[in-house]
Amino acid sequence: MRALRRAAGSPALVAGAILTLALVALALLAPVIAPADPAAQNLTGGLQPPSPEHWFGTDQLGRDVLSRMLFAAQTDLRLAVTAALAPFGIGIVVGLISGYFGGAVDWVASRATDTVIAFPFYVIVIAIVFAVGAGEGGIVLAFALVGWVGYARVLRAMTAALRESGWVQAARGGGLSHARILLRHVLPNVLPQALVLLATEIVLIMVAIVTLGYLGLGIQPPTPDWGTMIADSQQFITTHWWLPTFPGLAVVLTGIAFSLLGDGLGDVLRVGARPPARARARV
Repeated sequence: MRALRRAAGSPALVAGAILTLALVALALLAPVIAPADPAAQNLTGGLQPPSPEHWFGTDQLGRDVLSRMLFAAQTDLRLAVTAALAPFGIGIVVGLISGYFGGAVDWVASRATDTVIAFPFYVIVIAIVFAVGAGEGGIVLAFALVGWVGYARVLRAMTAALRESGWVQAARGGGLSHARILLRHVLPNVLPQALVLLATEIVLIMVAIVTLGYLGLGIQPPTPDWGTMIADSQQFITTHWWLPTFPGLAVVLTGIAFSLLGDGLGDVLRVGARPPARARARV
């Protein structure tokens, strides 16, 4: 109940949760609420402005823009969450191990992190996707290889600080294994910060997915995708405003939703505020 009261007292978390749930609901219900088949073409009804028949208008092939946006939300949100899970797990493991053991283990992990950070994010992502091939598989692999460094750096610093705390020393003295100490005592104290970072990373991954789609390296036609829709509409940007505007607004709204969610989680979880007494009680 206390956690619920704290959550309800965070305007950012409430607003972010409402927006996120609304976007997820629209994506999941796309097959039910979409007014038309997103791939159905009507060459005689192309480039129609928003109207009661087509709320968001039609594109150059006569496809209903609203239907394509709903199915694109389903594709992009699913891919963004999927692509965020692998770096989330890898970053937690690397950060915990390097921060806890230190020494040579920390040196190797730090050098690997520095190597990835040395390359511009979008350059290395585009290079990986180009090498393995456009599509969902290439996107997931690219973020699994480069997206973990943010988690690793933050969690490594937090774990290194916790390593010398009294309750971790007591756990060691009690004969607990390193794995048990990490999983039962250290991880619960750093996981809230990782969850906050996850919400932020989903925003970055969503923008990257849209960027890759715009460059032709993301979701491939005929599957609807916000980035592809923006790319296809660039030649009509000054004459048919609805084609780039609606998918662009969808990307902005998604970014705002997950950003508010991350900020709210940071406020509610109060990362680093767990008292050592609770941790000692679990030893």
